[in-house]
Amino acid sequence: MPLVILLRGVNVGGHRTFRPSVLARQLQHLGAVNVGAAGTFVIRQSVARAQLRAEIARRLPFEAEIVMCDGRAVARLLTHEAWGAAESGPGIVQFVSVLAAAPRTVPALPHALPPSGRWLVQLLAREQRFVLGRYRREMPAIANLGKVDALFGVPATTRNLNTIRAIARVVEQVGR
Repeated sequence: MPLVILLRGVNVGGHRTFRPSVLARQLQHLGAVNVGAAGTFVIRQSVARAQLRAEIARRLPFEAEIVMCDGRAVARLLTHEAWGAAESGPGIVQFVSVLAAAPRTVPALPHALPPSGRWLVQLLAREQRFVLGRYRREMPAIANLGKVDALFGVPATTRNLNTIRAIARVVEQVGR
């Protein structure tokens, strides 16, 4: 079963920077595939999660939250009904936030941020540790996106839907 690795808060604004392509080469023995520049990888070989977590942590030049999830579960998100019901367009970015653990609190969904006035972030649905949503392509939306952690009571890391599609393509190749 392919695993998806998401590093939280790396290569953002010049902080905790590293080269994901280098880490993917170092993890080549596990069939690692780098997806983008935000610290997203698909591990195609079978490996114990604890062993993988330790190996990644050892190779990073800084401490980072390492979020792992089943690759097939990520790929299934592409067919979620929430995407069909949500408005999209050039000024709106669809995303998935992956919770680092089971949520401690679960807000009623859909949920808008800010809670009053014009929404900047909309949380549309949740599937286990995955929160599906969309945000306006505006700088204030990023601050509101950071509130997902507090809403669910656990750290979350976010990737746009294009990254989820790229992950799904890699996972699909593993199944062949």
